[in-house]
Amino acid sequence: MNISGNTIFIPGATSGIGLALAQRLQSAGNVVIIGGRRTELLESLAAEHGFGTVRIDTADPESITTATSDVIARFPELNVLLAMSGIMRAEDWTGPGFLADAEETVITNVLGPIRLIAALTQHLQSRPNSAIITVSSGLAHTPLRVTPTYNATKAAIHQLSESIRLQLEPVGVQVIELVPPAVRTDLMPGQRESDFAMPLDDFADEVMSLLDKAPDAHEILVENVKFLRFGEVRGDYDQVVATLNRSDPHSR
Repeated sequence: MNISGNTIFIPGATSGIGLALAQRLQSAGNVVIIGGRRTELLESLAAEHGFGTVRIDTADPESITTATSDVIARFPELNVLLAMSGIMRAEDWTGPGFLADAEETVITNVLGPIRLIAALTQHLQSRPNSAIITVSSGLAHTPLRVTPTYNATKAAIHQLSESIRLQLEPVGVQVIELVPPAVRTDLMPGQRESDFAMPLDDFADEVMSLLDKAPDAHEILVENVKFLRFGEVRGDYDQVVATLNRSDPHSR
């Protein structure tokens, strides 16, 4: 993906990693459209940063259809989707109360990106230099004990990215998988203050540097995530699992 000259739609960019990347991508010379559920927040971010905006609930298929049609109509040069939306919930599978969170996590983290991609693949195939950026996690490769469904959804996004790349790249749509480590955001309670998590600005800056240096990359891997990503490859998977679950505050 070229680092500049794109028109980029980022659902889930009103805070955290999505907003940090939206700001940097805009500064790099891209038109950026952000999506989220809160109209007032979207209006505030548009006024502050000059983003295009659209209201979207990525857990609602009708909202995805309406929002993507609106974005295409207003920004016909759209050539990049960054499917950023996601939720992370702690679950206790030894008791009866986890199912609602598990189902909501699957709807948001798996069906959301699938529906977004399905809504935009035809348009993206018509645009030059088009790309889809999925967002998985280091937890796709090393499980965190307290978030089993989240781990599973991110493993699904990893395999989805690997699979659709085989179909879409021959017709001109690049598929890039962004693989974050824990980052200091509000994704989970206490994560913003976690010493285990990577500072948000450091993560976003490194992602931009990697995109710039390797425009043909299949995966964007900051150094902090490689411990989780390559445990099985290195042969120290069991140690990585133990270290992760000993270090994360939610595992204690």
